[in-house]
Amino acid sequence: MKRYEIMYIIRPNLEDGVRNAQIEELNGILNNFDSQNLKVSEWGIKDLAYEIDDCKKGYYVLLDVTTNVEAINELDRVMKIRENIIRHIVIARDEQ
Repeated sequence: MKRYEIMYIIRPNLEDGVRNAQIEELNGILNNFDSQNLKVSEWGIKDLAYEIDDCKKGYYVLLDVTTNVEAINELDRVMKIRENIIRHIVIARDEQ
């Protein structure tokens, strides 16, 4: 298992319930693969550096987790097909 940092941006115009359900769904994917030390930081709505899909703002979420490659592949696949996720990035960190 490796440590990963994952950041994704959700459309800012979603209702709180829909946004929270989206965050819980993505966290659930990691939990289904027996991930460890899941830390979720919701940064809230921030300005984007440039407009993405007609959005000038986005709701930022940062995850710090220790998990396996299969969990990351599934999470990446799901984030690519969700219309409410406008950007995401997964970074593998060195264990220290």
